[in-house]
Amino acid sequence: MNAVPAGYAPPTGPDRPAPGRRWLRWLLAATVAWAVLLAVLTWNSVRDDPPTVREQRTLAEAGPVVDRAVGELLAAVGDGGVATLAPDRIGQGCRITPLTDGAALERRVDVRVAGDDVRGLLQRVADRLPASWRAGVSVTSEGPVLRADAGEFVTVEGRSTGPGRVRLTADTGCRPIGSGYRAPQARAGAEATAVAEALRALGGPAGLTPALSAAPCPSGGRVAHTARATTGAGPKPLATALAPVAAGAVVLDTVDAYAYRRGPVTVLAERTGDQIHVTATTPCTP
Repeated sequence: MNAVPAGYAPPTGPDRPAPGRRWLRWLLAATVAWAVLLAVLTWNSVRDDPPTVREQRTLAEAGPVVDRAVGELLAAVGDGGVATLAPDRIGQGCRITPLTDGAALERRVDVRVAGDDVRGLLQRVADRLPASWRAGVSVTSEGPVLRADAGEFVTVEGRSTGPGRVRLTADTGCRPIGSGYRAPQARAGAEATAVAEALRALGGPAGLTPALSAAPCPSGGRVAHTARATTGAGPKPLATALAPVAAGAVVLDTVDAYAYRRGPVTVLAERTGDQIHVTATTPCTP
């Protein structure tokens, strides 16, 4: 028998890899398999699973949800008040993470009511909203508040903004911007004509181009429209100036607001300081 010198490791042979190398090969194979499995699971999740946090939907993707929510709110108001679509607001510069900027979209429906039963209006709106929204009205230190969930992490709220005034909002919260929000296309139709007619009655300048807003109605493929313009306040009370145009179809008459219907269009004039804001809206029906 040949003696083996001290400190000399016997050869393992060409077909017998060292135990350490075999263990490393198994570890590398397991790591690669795990990475492939994670990639497949992630791809399936992105493709098939619903979003679990708000940041998984961009402003471009959430915008249509907000538009549909505004149409639902407008339809839910119905004949409970004089409702108008307000301009959309996009808040830039919010933070998704400490290093990532985003933006938030808010659209709203402003409502004027003849009395001051804000809670009653909010409850009627909540009752008419889709059941999946889980809408409800609670009384807070600031008064009654409507809260609902329109889906895709779009929150809906309603609250009083003053005597006889209610504001209903649909809000995305802070989102990645993506390709950005594109508002529904609005047309200058009967609403713009009604605004021009009211401005003439109020002694406003001719040729004002009204700003336009639109929202899809919940059913029937219809689209709600609002046209708006502002003029200086004249000496006449709103009712005196607009009564001949209203032709008896008055739906609201207060010191600072006057509203009437011209066919399917509801016209609202509101006095604030030395200005009069005129809106004309073709609403959604419940």
